[in-house]
Amino acid sequence: MIIGIDLGTTNSLVAVWRNAQAEIIPNALGHALTPSVVGLDDQGEVLVGLTARERLITHPEQTTALFKRYMGSDRETRLGGRKFRPEELSALVLKSLKEDAERYLGEPVEEAVITVPAYFSDAQRKATKIAGQLAGLKVERLVNEPTAAALAYGLHQSAPESRFLVFDLGGGTFDLSILELFEGVMEVRASSGDNFLGGEDFTEILIDAFIETVGKPAGLNDKHASPELYQSLRKQAEQAKRSLSGAESVALTAQWQGQTLSWQVDEAEFHKRCEPLLKRVREPIEKALRDSRLRAIDLDQIVLAGGATRMPMVRKLVAKLFGRMPAMNINPDEVVARGAAVMAGLKSRDVALNEIVMTDVCPYSLGIEVSEQIAPGRFQPGFFLPIIERNSVVPISREQTVNTIADNQIALHVSVFQGESRQVKDNIFLGEITIAVPPRPAGQVSVAVRFTYDVNGLLEAEMTVAETGEKHRLVIEENPGVLTPDQIEEKLRALAQLKIHPRELLPNAQLLARADRMFQQLLGEQRQWVAQATAHFQAVLETQDAEAVAKAREEFQRALDELEGESWL
Repeated sequence: MIIGIDLGTTNSLVAVWRNAQAEIIPNALGHALTPSVVGLDDQGEVLVGLTARERLITHPEQTTALFKRYMGSDRETRLGGRKFRPEELSALVLKSLKEDAERYLGEPVEEAVITVPAYFSDAQRKATKIAGQLAGLKVERLVNEPTAAALAYGLHQSAPESRFLVFDLGGGTFDLSILELFEGVMEVRASSGDNFLGGEDFTEILIDAFIETVGKPAGLNDKHASPELYQSLRKQAEQAKRSLSGAESVALTAQWQGQTLSWQVDEAEFHKRCEPLLKRVREPIEKALRDSRLRAIDLDQIVLAGGATRMPMVRKLVAKLFGRMPAMNINPDEVVARGAAVMAGLKSRDVALNEIVMTDVCPYSLGIEVSEQIAPGRFQPGFFLPIIERNSVVPISREQTVNTIADNQIALHVSVFQGESRQVKDNIFLGEITIAVPPRPAGQVSVAVRFTYDVNGLLEAEMTVAETGEKHRLVIEENPGVLTPDQIEEKLRALAQLKIHPRELLPNAQLLARADRMFQQLLGEQRQWVAQATAHFQAVLETQDAEAVAKAREEFQRALDELEGESWL
């Protein structure tokens, strides 16, 4: 059984292709969305999802989120007594989704298709595959998120030919792809995006505005001055962002050094403060249209994906840019996961999908560093020579020839980069290799550099010295920040020793974590009521009477919802 996974910055989902359709798999709490949050409980057992997210405010030193943004780096996060890399944290989320799928399907799951932002670098893609490996999954395919969304959407198209743009604004990344569907072939024409633009940035805008407007006058100059205060503001800002879709105004409040700080914001103020973020949306759209050689008028549909597209200001911007309302007939939170399930169905050769052919593109340019002649006999290093241009159809293999620049040069240093800038210092370094060349006069030794880029977005470079015929291969595996095979084995052993909170007890743990968080946030009679209700629920848990626990949990959940409103996902 192959499953499809949308490994998101804010929330993750798992889906499966069966009975000729994509089916979202609920988690242990019965929800489609699993927050991409990992933490440790008071006994040191691992918590993943909503239960962990509830503890972000009450136990910030034992809980973490937004780690997808650091995939491909060697950043470490300390939880309790040990440190975790982004791959390990992502692996814990993937493992939770894998167990949800096995429980739901009633059979072991060993393979998966995992989605990644279209603009993920080679290192980030490798880190994602490693996370899958650490979770006990064979990653059959990495598929770009907007491509997955398009694949889910394409199955609903009645027209035999259409061109559409997928606008995917998730929690942490912004991606878009322009696709063409014709005669059963779905071809990606162009992709673009911004790896550091998403719904979380709109949330941070509200937090920063709160600090600027009422925090600094009260002596609160840094939103990270208190982890508990920051997480409380984050939760309120997230709820405010959602509420401003319908409410006229929303208040954010915080307790600081005996003072109650409060700030009222309406939709117009929120929109004004978000203008810099909205401007960043425009450039990738313009780039993708140029690369696809299409105009906005040539597109038949604009498709929205990602939870952040629910914001009215985003939908208005899209409508303004393209002169039409975007399509919203598939849940934007689920469309990427559904597309991943379709790709899983294709990989398992489901007969219902035999007629679909999928092509994708390399979303960024790949090349090497070269020196350019600035005067006779004088060369300046640091320039980028693209070998595979962005938005080339994959899989692809391209070659460029370079020559020595000095007399009797005995070695050639090849540095591989990803990006679009003329100077390599502004691009992303991927790897390097030094190869021996025969000593000859300058320019008389040539080396053919061939890049091969596969459907998973992984790169291999091959250098052939023309004079000797010697070949040198550089598989971009050991990127800075990416785990080596030995380190992966070490991490596998370490993760195997972690104790995971029992899944059957998660509904109870989630409610207790929520009540604990509410107790810290509330005051007076409401606070006392939460304490009493929590004590009553814990007393029922002590009886271990399954029927009584289920009834008490339902009553406790309903009471917390009445006090706070339903928990958002």
